[in-house]
Amino acid sequence: MADDDVTQDIAAEVVTLFGAINRRYAAEAQAAAAPHGLTAMQAKALLAARTPVPMRRIADMLHAEPSNVTPVVDRLVEHGLLERRPNPADRRGKLVAATDAGLTVIADLRARMPFASEPLANLTPAERVVLRDLLRRAVD
Repeated sequence: MADDDVTQDIAAEVVTLFGAINRRYAAEAQAAAAPHGLTAMQAKALLAARTPVPMRRIADMLHAEPSNVTPVVDRLVEHGLLERRPNPADRRGKLVAATDAGLTVIADLRARMPFASEPLANLTPAERVVLRDLLRRAVD
């Protein structure tokens, strides 16, 4: 097998592994969200608002536009899991934060999502650093 073929095979396997990680995370998130009557996207938004954050931060964490996240947050507010607060650093902006009920659901979600909570659990701290550094190089 030529070096180019090996390189392409390795790249394909890495992409496949990224896909497997993503699918496992998504399945775990959906399974954890369902008992609370939430979608996986709502669960991810709730987890992102564990501490008060601007809506933009939630959108960034969900890889979505803020306008697409607004209905997700609205639904969580309706469920009493999130609340909007004034942003002391920006009088025009609002922060989104979990309520006490939201924090209870977050604790349950995290308990039901062991892989998503710690996807690198099987790696040593040194391996995690190497993986991070390699992924940064690949993205750059």
